Amino acid sequence: MSNPSQRPKSPRSKAKTVPVAAPPPEPEAAPAEALPEEGASSTSSVTAVLRAMQLIDAFALGESHLPLAELSRRCGLHKTTALRIARTLAQSGYLVQREDGDWRLGPAAGWLGARYQAGFDVQNVLEPALRALTMASGESAAFYVREGHVRTCLVRVEGPQALRHHARMGEGLPLDKGSPGRVILAFSGEPGDLYEAIRQRGFHWSIGEREQGVATISAPVFGKHWRLLGSVCVSGPASRLPQQKLEEMSKTVIAAANQLSYALAGNTGPSATLVRASHWHP
Repeated sequence: MSNPSQRPKSPRSKAKTVPVAAPPPEPEAAPAEALPEEGASSTSSVTAVLRAMQLIDAFALGESHLPLAELSRRCGLHKTTALRIARTLAQSGYLVQREDGDWRLGPAAGWLGARYQAGFDVQNVLEPALRALTMASGESAAFYVREGHVRTCLVRVEGPQALRHHARMGEGLPLDKGSPGRVILAFSGEPGDLYEAIRQRGFHWSIGEREQGVATISAPVFGKHWRLLGSVCVSGPASRLPQQKLEEMSKTVIAAANQLSYALAGNTGPSATLVRASHWHP
């Protein structure tokens, strides 16, 4: 009987050491199993970021606020998911919830846009140049940049005329419709007779190509090492800007584009190579 009574003591004493010895194999096995979980977590994080960007992009120009239901509908998200993301964005100031429950873009979103514009030196270079072009032409002037497969108006100065063409800053517009986009395509190396002609003369005008009754004329703006930055454009009603008027204005627009190129490239004045704006430099 003494042997059976001693046997339980032996397992108990060993039981105290088993938990100490057992954990090492478990951590060794965990990393191998954690790899797929880590990948899944990474994918989930990317999805969350994309959804957050969707929520910010859901606001159209001119919309100061949107209800949660509309945000979730535009993004294709469940209301609870949209609410969770909106609250997360609010913690960083990208969204703000109003007293009535609607959501609006927050100060962080505005600061992000300001930093984007600062990359083109809007206040010190672009706005003064466009203002001078507006005074010289009597029409509205704008600067367009390429963002992927579209062009956007980075900055715009309205003309003095009561009847004028209005363009929304930040709105994505087609590259192949309107002179600002055509110029960007041409000096990006787009093939074709039309774009070769634009490269040769250094500007392009269009009437009613993207928007009926609107006429535009544009020229390319370059930075250092002939890197294309965008296009400067003068626009107005076609009734005030027929073909002959646009062609007469070409020298003024090219001169403004050249001056912008000198300023944005960090040059103090015109150079012999930049003056020849009718030749394309890749």
